[in-house]
Amino acid sequence: MKAEFKRQIIALLEQHRIMSLATNRADGWPQATIVGYANDGLIIYCFVARDGQKFENLMRDPRVSIAIGNDVPQPLQIRGLSMAARAVHVEDKGEIDHAYALLLKRYPEYKIMPQPNPEAVPLIRFTPEIVSILDYSKGFGHADLVRVSDRDLADVIESRRHHWAGHPVESFQAKMAGRRD
Repeated sequence: MKAEFKRQIIALLEQHRIMSLATNRADGWPQATIVGYANDGLIIYCFVARDGQKFENLMRDPRVSIAIGNDVPQPLQIRGLSMAARAVHVEDKGEIDHAYALLLKRYPEYKIMPQPNPEAVPLIRFTPEIVSILDYSKGFGHADLVRVSDRDLADVIESRRHHWAGHPVESFQAKMAGRRD
C-alpha cells in the first residue's frame, strides 16, 4: 500500500474511539454492534463479553466488517474507513497488557476500573485485509480501496515482538505503568 494511504488510515483510526463492528451470526444474518477500540498502527483491539453473541460469532467466523466515521455538517466533509478484517482471540498476557495500555491511553476515564479479566472479557485483535478510505472532499462518494499486505503490518508486528517478547509480564506491566499519564 502507498505510504500516504497508510498514514491516512492510521490518522483516521486515531481520531475516533468507537467503531461499528459487523459479525456473522450462525443463522446467516449479519450482526452490527458499536464497540470502543484502540489501535496499534493498523492493528485494532477491543474487549468483548465472553458470554455475548458477538464473541460467539467471532469464534465461529473471524471475518468482520468495520466502519469508522462521524457525523459532519457538510457532505463533502465526510471522512472515514470501511474495512474487511480478521478477528483473533488474544490469549498472550503480554499482548493483552499492551492492548490494555493502548485502551487506557484512548479512554483515560477507565483508569479507575480494574483491568478486564480475560476469562470474562476477552481481548480481540482485528487485522485489516482490505480498507476503503472515504474522503468526500475529493468528490462525492470518493473512496480509495487498498489491500493490506504483511509488509504493511511488519512495523507493528516487529515493534510488538520487541515490546514484550521474552520479558516477564511483571516487567512489562511496570514499564506500562510508567507510561500511563
